[in-house]
Amino acid sequence: MSDRPIADYALLSDCQTAALVSRDGSVDWLCLPHFDSRSVLGRLLGPGAGHWSIRPAGPHTSRREYLDRTLVLRTEFRTDGGLLTVTDALASGLDQRGHDLGRDAPHALLRVVECVEGEVEIDIEFAPRPEYGVVRPLLIAQEGGLHCRGGPDTLGLCSPVPLRISDMARGRHAMRAGESVAFALHQVRAGGGPELWTQEDIHTHLRDTVRGWCSWSELHQTYEGPWARLVQLSGLVLQGLTFQPTGAIIAAPTTSLPESVGGVRNWDYRFAWVRDASFTLDALWVAACPDEAEAFFRWMAHAAASDPSRPAPMQIMFGIRGERDLSERQLPHLPGWRDSRPVRVGNDAWQQHQLDVYGELLSAAHRLRRYLGDLDAPTKAFLAGCADAAVTHWQSPDQGIWEIRGEPRHFVYSKLMCWVAVDRAIRLADELDAGERVADWSRARDEIRTAIEQHGWSDTAGAYTQSFGSDVLDASVLTMPIVGFLAADAPRMRGTIDAIRERLTGPDGLVHRYLPPDDGLPGGEGAFLLCTFWLAQALALAGDVEAARDLFERAAGCANDLGLMSEEVDPVGGELLGNFPQAFSHIGLVNAAWAIHQATLFDA
Repeated sequence: MSDRPIADYALLSDCQTAALVSRDGSVDWLCLPHFDSRSVLGRLLGPGAGHWSIRPAGPHTSRREYLDRTLVLRTEFRTDGGLLTVTDALASGLDQRGHDLGRDAPHALLRVVECVEGEVEIDIEFAPRPEYGVVRPLLIAQEGGLHCRGGPDTLGLCSPVPLRISDMARGRHAMRAGESVAFALHQVRAGGGPELWTQEDIHTHLRDTVRGWCSWSELHQTYEGPWARLVQLSGLVLQGLTFQPTGAIIAAPTTSLPESVGGVRNWDYRFAWVRDASFTLDALWVAACPDEAEAFFRWMAHAAASDPSRPAPMQIMFGIRGERDLSERQLPHLPGWRDSRPVRVGNDAWQQHQLDVYGELLSAAHRLRRYLGDLDAPTKAFLAGCADAAVTHWQSPDQGIWEIRGEPRHFVYSKLMCWVAVDRAIRLADELDAGERVADWSRARDEIRTAIEQHGWSDTAGAYTQSFGSDVLDASVLTMPIVGFLAADAPRMRGTIDAIRERLTGPDGLVHRYLPPDDGLPGGEGAFLLCTFWLAQALALAGDVEAARDLFERAAGCANDLGLMSEEVDPVGGELLGNFPQAFSHIGLVNAAWAIHQATLFDA
C-alpha cells in the first residue's frame, strides 16, 4: 500500500507528460511518453508498481523549491556530513522557447546530483515497472547505464554510477564538495537501440529546459497583484497540464487518488474535460497572456466535429489527441493509494450528458476574443453551434457539473451555463458571422433566466439551490455573479452566499460541493478547494473584501510547500485528497486572487 501524503509530491512536466517526485527524492509516478500513457513508475498506487529514488544514504533533512519561473525542481538534502542538491526536470526539447515549449520533448527525465558541502554518500534505486506494474522488465547493464526490455518500448537509464542488478538496479556512490553526477531516464522507440546520453548531454538538456520555461514565463507571466507567487506558480502548473502537440488541457496528471481515504471515488483525470480546459484558458487570461487560446479552440472544434445531419449533445471530455471512447476499466492488481480501491484507468463520464459545456466554451471564447485571431469557418460554425445546442437542449435534465452517477436532474448550474452560452454568443455574433441568429438566442436567454428565477430559487433554503424544485444547497451556484447572471450584492444572491457560508462550510472554514452527498455513490468526500475559492471570489464581487481575503488565505494555505494543490482537503486531518495537482483548484486560486485584487483597487 502506498501511504506517502499526496502533499509530499512535486510536479514535473514537459508539456507532454508529467512526473511526481517525493520530498525524499523518489519518482513515484511517470507515464511515458504522454500524460495518458501507461505508467512506467507507479509506486504512487502500489509498492510494486515502480520507482526511481536518489537520496542520501544516511539520516537527512530536505527542503525544496522550483527554480525561478520554471517547473524545474531543486531539492536540498542536509546530512551530518554535508549538503547535497538534486535537480529534477522533464526535458522540454532543445531550443524550444515560448509557445513552442515541449513541442518536440525527448521524453527524458533528468536528475542532476551535486555535492555542495562536505561529503555525502547517495543511494540509488531504479525499479521500472511498465504498464502500471504488470511488467517486470529485464534490466541489462551496458557502458554508461542500462536498458530495460519488456513491454512495448525500451527504456534507457544513463548512469555514471555502476548499478547492481537484481529485482531492481541499486547503487551507492560517495561524493565530495564540488562533484556532480547526472542521470537520465528516457524512452526508446519500439525496435530502437538504447542510445544513452553522456554527462554533458544531460547537463545541456537541463540548462536548456530551464531556459525554455523562463522564456515561456517571460511571455506569459504578467500578473503583479497580491499573492503573485501563487498566481504565477498556478500559471506554470496550468501550462504544465497542457498537451503541447494538440493544445488539449488535462484536469490532472494522475489517476485514482481518492476523494476520501479508502473510498471508491477514484477517477482517472488524465483527459481534457471541455469544462476544465475552458476554465483553464479563462484563468490563464489572468496568470498569463493566453496566446494558446486559438490552438485550443481549433483542437476542440476538430475533436467535437460530427455529422451535422445527426446532431447530438457535445461530448463533455476527450482524450488528449481528441479520442472519444475513454471507456473505464479497473486494475485489480494495484491496491491504490492508502488502500483506496478500485484503481481505474479511463473514465466513463465521457458518456454523460452535461449541458454546462456550451456556456463554459463560449465564455472562454468571449473572454479571449482579442487573442483568437481570424477564426476559420469550421471553428466559427462550431462555436455558433454550441449556442444553438444550448437553445435546443437547455430544458433537458443532465448529470451536471459534478458528474453525478445517478438519474439526470434539472441542475441550476447547467441552466445557468446555457444562459451564458447564448449570452456570450450574442456578444460574439459579429466575430462568428452569426448576426441572423441573435433574435433566437435573445429569446432563449430570456426564457432561461425566467426558468432559473422561478424554479431554481427556494424560499425554504433562502438560496438558489442545486436543482429545480430542490432545497439542497450546491456551491456551483456561487458562479452566478462570476458569470454576470446577476450582481453579487443582489438580495437573492447575497442570501445564497450567506446560506453557503453557513451551511456548506465545514469547521475548517472550507466549502463542500453539497451536503449530504446524494450523488449515486457510496462514501463521503473532502472539502472542495475550487468551491472555497468561488466563495472568496463571490464575496469580493459583493464588496466584502476582508472576508474574501481571509477565505482565500485559508484555502491557499492548504497548498503544499511548493504551492501545489489537489482537488479536495480532508475536513478532519487537513490532508490533500484527490488527483494532484488539480487544474480546478489552481484555476480557482487565480480567479479569486484577481477578483480580490480588482475589488481592492475599486475600493481604493
